[in-house]
Parts: sequence; structure tokens; C-alpha cells
Amino acid sequence: MYKDALRFVTSALIQVLPIFHLFLGLLLSILTLVFLLRIVLTWYPKVNIKKGFWLLVTLPTEPALAMTRKFVAPIGGVDITPVIWVGLISLIRELVVGQQGVLSQMLIKSQAIG
Repeated sequence: MYKDALRFVTSALIQVLPIFHLFLGLLLSILTLVFLLRIVLTWYPKVNIKKGFWLLVTLPTEPALAMTRKFVAPIGGVDITPVIWVGLISLIRELVVGQQGVLSQMLIKSQAIG
């Protein structure tokens, strides 16, 4: 009885896996680009990041950067927290959806079985 239930869950997960893999990969790529824009914005301190297009960059990144600034002080007056987040997101992206990532390997194995 339980094997039938697990078979349904497994087949449902296999069907959703390509969409989830694509969505997560795109989300992590967009986050990387947004944090890269924050790095570029640190080079131009006179830019008002609370107006216009820059608001689209600061709203999703500021909570994570504010939390990280509590633990990592600026080095030589330069805020390095966006660099830390680019590294973390890149690592997560590689481990989860990269060529040898967990979801990528599950996707390859599910396609080989089916």
C-alpha cells in the first residue's frame, strides 16, 4: 500500500523536476546579477539608490546585505558584503543546479529511467 503512494509521489516529483530546476537556476542567476549590480553601485557613492531603476536593485538585496553588515565590517571603507553574497549564491547555484549539482543529477537519472 505504501509503495503505491510513494510511486505516485516519485512520478509527480519527476514531472515537476525540470520546471523546478529551470526556475531555481533562473532565480539564482538573477540574484547573482542583482548583487553584481550592487557591487558596481558601491563604486559610485553619489548615485541615489532610493530612486528610479536602482530601487529594483536595492529592495531585494538590502535585507541580506544589512544582515551581513552586522558580521562583516567594511574593509578600507569599502562594503564587501555584496561580494560575499555573489560568492554564496554562485556556490549554491553550482551545488544545486550546476552541471554536477544535486538537481541536475536527479534530472539526468530520472530521464535515463523514463
